[in-house]
Amino acid sequence: MQEPEEKKIALELLETEQAYVSRLHLLDQIFYTELMKEAKTGKTVPEEVVKMIFSNISSIYQFHAKFFLPELQKRMEDWSCNPRIGDVIQKLAPFLKMYGEYVKNFDKAVELITVWSEKSPPFQELIADIQKRKACANLTLQHHMLEPVQRIPRYELLLKDYIRKLPPQSPDRGDAEKALEMIFMVAKHSNAAIAEMERLQNLWAVYQRLGLEDDIVDPSNELIKEGPIQKISSRNNSTSEKYLFLFNNMLLYCVPKVIQVGAEFQVHLRMDMGGMKVRELNDTQFPHTFLVSGKQRTLELQAR
Repeated sequence: MQEPEEKKIALELLETEQAYVSRLHLLDQIFYTELMKEAKTGKTVPEEVVKMIFSNISSIYQFHAKFFLPELQKRMEDWSCNPRIGDVIQKLAPFLKMYGEYVKNFDKAVELITVWSEKSPPFQELIADIQKRKACANLTLQHHMLEPVQRIPRYELLLKDYIRKLPPQSPDRGDAEKALEMIFMVAKHSNAAIAEMERLQNLWAVYQRLGLEDDIVDPSNELIKEGPIQKISSRNNSTSEKYLFLFNNMLLYCVPKVIQVGAEFQVHLRMDMGGMKVRELNDTQFPHTFLVSGKQRTLELQAR
């Protein structure tokens, strides 16, 4: 008798979960634990660095090893009299939000491994030593660390497949569809966490170029556009190179610094968006010119 297709997928979910838990065990119980033990002796790296590299891997490991894997195993053992996994996955889905933290931290973690491997030979040696072990299967720490990042998309694919193969009147259909929706929301949640982190990093980089003036640095601002512009001086009919940063709430009119130590630009004028008007000019001598007028003052500018 041929196994039903949906059972094959449920078994694949269980098998990949078993492999995944041993990967998490390797990350948390071996890499993290041993690097932490060494860090405590004060010879390799600061304890803080090890904690930052592994983020919340311990919580993720405990959750899968003590809760999700045993629940899946029970389900598959009882499959003949209770063929369903949707309800178990629904119970699990909210906990997958823990991944947001790990995923958000991932790039930073990989960078820390590289930096400290160069700074601290004993740290590098210990990692190399663990990587030689059978459990590592000739793969690097960074490779193993990628596994949790890829796990939620994997659940999503397996579940989609499972639902496709379910008979129309299967008692698990409703639960499985709801579970998929929940996992989809979690995946979106961790992608949003990454997008938000990138936005803040980019914003911070812009603030550094502007010299971190207190009244400008605000995490809720959004940079819309930036670029060079010519300022027209009506007094002597000449133009000079300036630079604009347009945010959701203000326009910064800047001068590029000649000596680029620290900040790249000096903010000459900050114009609030409230009441700002932009008007095109038809100037034959200076094409592509426009007038920006705000509460603070009016500028005559020329685009490229």
